[in-house]
Amino acid sequence: MKPSERIINEMAQGLLSLEEGVKWFTSLEEADKKEVLREIGRYAMQAHITTRDGREGVAKSGVKPTMTPAVLIVREPILDRMATIINLPAAEYTKAFRVLISTFSVADTRRRETECRGACTHEWHNLE
Repeated sequence: MKPSERIINEMAQGLLSLEEGVKWFTSLEEADKKEVLREIGRYAMQAHITTRDGREGVAKSGVKPTMTPAVLIVREPILDRMATIINLPAAEYTKAFRVLISTFSVADTRRRETECRGACTHEWHNLE
């Protein structure tokens, strides 16, 4: 498991706080930040995120609901909106990270409570 995968999944499971994750994210080079956003986007899609997850994620993210990533994550079609968020200008990366990781956390929690309940073999769901 690569370091970013572990950090993202620890954040999604509440083992690492949003603020600790943001500190880590902001320490990365710009190209690495973009790759982390892509990575979260892939994980979020695997968790079958919904616009409802997006609304809950925005509420947890600390990003104003009027900011671009927050506006996009609550609109359909979600796949297109995710791509738009990932491709926002670098000045938006930290807000995008907050929104994406918070939304992924909501979707991943839902999935762990339904599909993975009691018998999960996903390595990233067994970090504790």
